[in-house]
Amino acid sequence: MRKIKRCFIGVALTLSLLLAGPLLLAACAGLQDSGSWRTADRSSSGIAPIPQQEQAAVVQVYGARAFNWRGYFSLHTWISTKETGANSYYVHEVTGWRHYVVQSRPDDPDRAWFGAQPKLIADFRGEQAERIIEQLGDVIKEYPYPTEYEAWPGPNSNTFVAWVIRQIPEMDVALPNHAIGKDYLGDGIVSEVPGGTGYQFSLGGYFGILAGVREGLELNILGLSLGVNPLGLGIKLPGIGELALRNTNPMPESTLSAPETSAIETVGAGKASQKTL
Repeated sequence: MRKIKRCFIGVALTLSLLLAGPLLLAACAGLQDSGSWRTADRSSSGIAPIPQQEQAAVVQVYGARAFNWRGYFSLHTWISTKETGANSYYVHEVTGWRHYVVQSRPDDPDRAWFGAQPKLIADFRGEQAERIIEQLGDVIKEYPYPTEYEAWPGPNSNTFVAWVIRQIPEMDVALPNHAIGKDYLGDGIVSEVPGGTGYQFSLGGYFGILAGVREGLELNILGLSLGVNPLGLGIKLPGIGELALRNTNPMPESTLSAPETSAIETVGAGKASQKTL
């Protein structure tokens, strides 16, 4: 009987820890309805360089809170690219409301995701960006889930971005720990981390552990991840994301000094925002 009681207490404490972050975000947002996705803000945030002012190739990875209550738990991530000398960007992402879920189309690279302002996760310029773009088209064609979408635990938009990053050696990017779906490995169990140096073990995206130089250490339970990042001098909390003093992802020097916006401020300001993860 005591073993059963201890087991019950352990499960209750674990669930409380995992849900504390999302519940805190919900409380800060006042449990407000974010309205209809049809009328939600989709304007450019002004983060990406203007093509006429940046002639070099650009590759950027963005993330923004998911639509409505999903934003208390996770992000939607995407990749934006501009070739050398081009006057416009392409956006590469997965959305869950089409039969063929993968999209690569001309678009504003840094649009709000149905009300949620995007955050720049990584930024490549010049020759490195050119090498990434050269590989990107063929890599996207090989994505193993072009007609499959599951918000939890995957495959979803974060699964797509993580998979693309793993296939391109020049694109070492650690995705946020609260990008649910990034740890979905399909039929696989062990894989290299997207950040380039390290490995992860995952059981269908439901349970797993990850250790990498850029990512630090993450424990995934039911898709919610927590951990620490020694290189970034930070901690990772379910729903809230990483609270760190340093950004471990590739960034131009001009953006490295920009202050981080806390996850609580971002959601509490009034709106988590997307239709998909």
